[in-house]
Amino acid sequence: MKKILAAVLAAAMVLSLAACGSKADTSEKKADKAVEAAEEKEEAKKEAKEDAKEEAPAKAEEAPAEKAEPAAFTTVQDGKLIMATNAAFPPYEFISDEDGETIVGIDAEIAALIAEELGLELQIEDMEFSSILTAVQTGKVDIGLAGMTVTEERLQNVNFSSTYAQGIQSVIVPEDSDIQSVDDLAGHKIGVQESTTGHIYCEDDFGADNVTAYVNGATAVQALLTGQVDCVVIDNNPAKEFVKANEGLKLLDTSYAEEDYAAAISKDNEALLKAFNEVLDAKIADGSVQKIIDKYISAN
Repeated sequence: MKKILAAVLAAAMVLSLAACGSKADTSEKKADKAVEAAEEKEEAKKEAKEDAKEEAPAKAEEAPAEKAEPAAFTTVQDGKLIMATNAAFPPYEFISDEDGETIVGIDAEIAALIAEELGLELQIEDMEFSSILTAVQTGKVDIGLAGMTVTEERLQNVNFSSTYAQGIQSVIVPEDSDIQSVDDLAGHKIGVQESTTGHIYCEDDFGADNVTAYVNGATAVQALLTGQVDCVVIDNNPAKEFVKANEGLKLLDTSYAEEDYAAAISKDNEALLKAFNEVLDAKIADGSVQKIIDKYISAN
């Protein structure tokens, strides 16, 4: 009986140990699998990161770089485009006969056209021609538009817009003058409008002692009529107007110089220059600027 009991106990112990061994093996296998799963998960994360790094440059190359928006232009006064001119330069700028106050002419209309396209109100300031560039440089006005010629010297101080018209320097003389061409100007008293290209050219060619500068073209022509000067050098279209308005004067057939007209804009306002040119170029292309010029200047 004891032997049978011992055998039963022994068998029970074997079964117990076998059961414990089976549970332990299962736990160990589960633990191993968990470790493997964690390691696989971590490896997957690393691979994903590496893939992301490799794809990033490719995506950066594919995606176009965002361009910075151009800075909006500014004006001296919000909502206004202030233009400096010298309103004694017909047909580019002059005082209207209708009310004796309004400044009209080619430059005034071109500026009004551009101001409207830019959503601005045009305001014109009349001043001496010699003060216009200073007013632009110092920010008192936005643009200078006064039949102004583009020169290297002026480009050192201001920017210029696209050319909107060509000018010719002409010579006004009395009908009985012995001056027959520009070659005869040497040795004569020459009247000019101060700070204009005519003034600059004549002083360079004939010396400052032979040139008298006046505040505007009308005053220079008056000096010619009273014999204070022998001729007046001024832009062709204003010259035609002065000859038409004053008996006893004529224009020489030959021109003294040819040049381009443009608007002066501060070097500190590149955005305004760009916006101004975009409109001006478009209006030149569609014929609007030429239509304004033709309104004041006959083709003949």
